[in-house]
Amino acid sequence: MENSAGNLQHPRRNLGNRHRSQAKKFVKLALKDPENSQQNLGWAEQNAQQSILHDFTNEENWRCLAEIKHLRNDGIGLEMVLEDLFVVLGRDPNQLNQLKGVDHLKVGLELLEAAFITDSLDPDNWFSLISNTGLDDFAERCKRLDFTDQRTNIIYGRRLEKIRGSGNEDLFIELVQYLLAHRPSNHELWLELGRLHERRDEIDQAWLCYDHVQQIKPTTNVRDLFLNRLKGAMDGKEKTPWSGPSLETRNDFLDKMTKLSKTISTETIDAVVQPEINEEINEEPQLSKLRSLIESGDSAEAFFMARSLVTSGEEWAEEWMVKAQEMMD
Repeated sequence: MENSAGNLQHPRRNLGNRHRSQAKKFVKLALKDPENSQQNLGWAEQNAQQSILHDFTNEENWRCLAEIKHLRNDGIGLEMVLEDLFVVLGRDPNQLNQLKGVDHLKVGLELLEAAFITDSLDPDNWFSLISNTGLDDFAERCKRLDFTDQRTNIIYGRRLEKIRGSGNEDLFIELVQYLLAHRPSNHELWLELGRLHERRDEIDQAWLCYDHVQQIKPTTNVRDLFLNRLKGAMDGKEKTPWSGPSLETRNDFLDKMTKLSKTISTETIDAVVQPEINEEINEEPQLSKLRSLIESGDSAEAFFMARSLVTSGEEWAEEWMVKAQEMMD
């Protein structure tokens, strides 16, 4: 009953289900009326695409679109569906390699089902298949995946919530940093991480998370509220008032996030057309690096690098921090 109520209160999931239902009706019409089958399959495909746009977390929506592509003998289209699914699943090289040199009309649907069996989009199904050994493999996998896509961040964020809920808080903290390094604008996940650190009485780390949230969403005052809570807890006690993490701690945090964000940019550097560098421009190395990162689309790395410079007193870098944040948004 709880799941049913949750589905009714989830408008995007509801719309996804409605569009998938419409797609299946048009498929039935296409099978009953061969003369108008292509037109009906066209309508079916449009509705199936909409179902994924509204709810990409439902495997049935992906399955529906893939089956329609197969009915239309659209091998290229079926390959694109699989590519998009593998983007959502983190651009795993092992999965992407399966798409090369195969007849997707013959094996495309099998590849889709194999992906769902080993990498379910449903966090409960996924977690039920993970053993202690599986968690170790998953942790290693997270260190080489690409989490820049917003949908990927949501899928893996839900998986990490299951890990945290099972008592593996340290593993959650370790792996969530990869998601946040690749997509620093995920303020909700930063907020959850800050709350966890606060509950564990890890004051410096909690402040760094709350500070980041307030940096990217100035209308939220979570960092200031956190400081007020600390002040209230310290009043009347013989403790030295806490005034924030040291500059060294803040720089170490930002340097670490910068390095984590490089795990995707270094792997894709050959696939990206690098901008031409004008050697006649005499720029400071840090400014030149920021410009290069922005031009090549490495907004996450540029953001953390610029924030680190601003934290160290380099006010000129604030402009580049804003540019990187706008790219991420």
